[in-house]
Amino acid sequence: MEKKEVANILEEIGIMLELKGENPFKSRAYYNAARVIETLTQDLVELVNAGQLDTLQGIGKALAEKITILVKTGNLPYFESLKASIPAGLMNMLAIPGLGAKKIKTIYEKLGITSIGELEYACQENRLRDLPGFGEKSQARILNNIELQKKYSERFLFPMAELEANMALDYLRQNHKFISVNIAGSLRRKKEIIKDIDIVASSSQSDREQLMQYFINYANCDSIISQGNTKSSIVLKAGINMDLRIVNEDEFPFALHHFTGSKEHNTAMRSLAKNMNLKMNEYGLFRGQERISCMDEMDIFKVLDLQYIPPELREDMGEIEAAQKGEIPALYDGDPFYGILHVHSNYSDGTNTLEEIVDACQKMNLKYMGICDHSKSAYYANGLNEERVLRQHKEIDRLNSRLNNFKIYKGIEVDILGDGSLDFSDDFLSCFDFVIASIHSNFGLGEEAMTKRLVSAIEHPHVTMLGHPTGRLLLGREPYAVNMEKVIEAAGKAGKTIEINSSPYRLDLDWRWGKYAKSKGIKTALNPDAHSVEGLADYKYGIGIARKGWLVTRDILNSYTTDELSHFFNSIST
Repeated sequence: MEKKEVANILEEIGIMLELKGENPFKSRAYYNAARVIETLTQDLVELVNAGQLDTLQGIGKALAEKITILVKTGNLPYFESLKASIPAGLMNMLAIPGLGAKKIKTIYEKLGITSIGELEYACQENRLRDLPGFGEKSQARILNNIELQKKYSERFLFPMAELEANMALDYLRQNHKFISVNIAGSLRRKKEIIKDIDIVASSSQSDREQLMQYFINYANCDSIISQGNTKSSIVLKAGINMDLRIVNEDEFPFALHHFTGSKEHNTAMRSLAKNMNLKMNEYGLFRGQERISCMDEMDIFKVLDLQYIPPELREDMGEIEAAQKGEIPALYDGDPFYGILHVHSNYSDGTNTLEEIVDACQKMNLKYMGICDHSKSAYYANGLNEERVLRQHKEIDRLNSRLNNFKIYKGIEVDILGDGSLDFSDDFLSCFDFVIASIHSNFGLGEEAMTKRLVSAIEHPHVTMLGHPTGRLLLGREPYAVNMEKVIEAAGKAGKTIEINSSPYRLDLDWRWGKYAKSKGIKTALNPDAHSVEGLADYKYGIGIARKGWLVTRDILNSYTTDELSHFFNSIST
């Protein structure tokens, strides 16, 4: 069993112990052990085999024994026994923001509630309002968060869907009776939230039945929704639906285009074809009864006198008109990519040291990184005060003095306070190479006040970049009320940048604003907002968002060399 899985189980044990009202020190021991295992730099299996787990700080003999059983067998009777002793619905409630183990325990003990459905009804009946530790406002928040969860049910973040799709694709391609196989749908268009996975394939007619049987026998299939010779649907063990459509090879380019979508793009394409006295559908592009031969999607666009439109742009947001004029840009494809900005270290809420982050970046063949730990108002994230910032800067100077062909930029993620001011003085902010300004509190302001707050921060002379500008958490928290048009206009006028926060939980700036930001001359950075070295690679999710936003290489700061980026930062601060 991998260390991440072990850490998750230890975390879950800690939660269940809290739900059962056990001694808080006991649950805390499991939480601490989970953190130790998750951030372990040594090989967990080697430590287990050597019997050295109890040499790790925070892991005693009893915990070491349980972890050893988990790693060696993949199962832990103590964990299973705990799970059986707690109503399953209580654990499901943890997915609702604002509900921790202590509050769930109170709800269960005082009201006998064991499911989210019962909880929703109780909120509507005002039964939580008078519970100790709750109140009218917290009851309203819980009810709102339940509504959000219902709204986002059966929707998945891009990385999870991409991982599942790629594993299925590898499995299908092992069967050489498939001629072509490709991912389609919103996943191919790099949408930030995915409802299901679409795969389009081609084969001979005689192989269809056997290939569909092969598909439903996939090891990760949990249940079969339907099975046919042209389309079959399954539910994966991960909970996401997957459809496979099989067509003839000469139909494949048309099916791939059609099932990639979007619906709006397809409607516009059919309308264009109709105006040219052609008919277009998932089976072909027809002149009368004759299908026009197309070897691939590029041929389809050529027949319609269009420049090729990449899948990411197929949202009926001006791409067809641009293709008619030959104005589809050469979208950024991730090359070159010289460095990463917005990385957190263990000075604040990151898990890795500066040296560990540098080492990871160099292994990724990067040339620079920008450290952006939290500022002092973010006390919940171990935010840095002035003294700790200066201590960090000394370490950065020491590291930079001995690094070859690699630079650490001194950055900070400074908090935008409620009135738009920042939580460091102007003089102190001048000691950074660049400053990212972000909102981490007071999300409930009205649109006018929130917009004014953001614009004020953007106009600050020492701010370089606006971080996660709408504050959204995909499938978790709605964006705060803000007039993004005014924010973008202010950033363009001030010559500032807006990040594409590439954490798959944010992907913020939203791609729908990409083209408008570009029109205002705004550059962006694909920032992973990494809190561990594993998170550094999250920048790649920002590439899809940048492409959906019509951005080209020179729109992306990560494509700048170290000298170019230093010049850019200096030009903003002068």
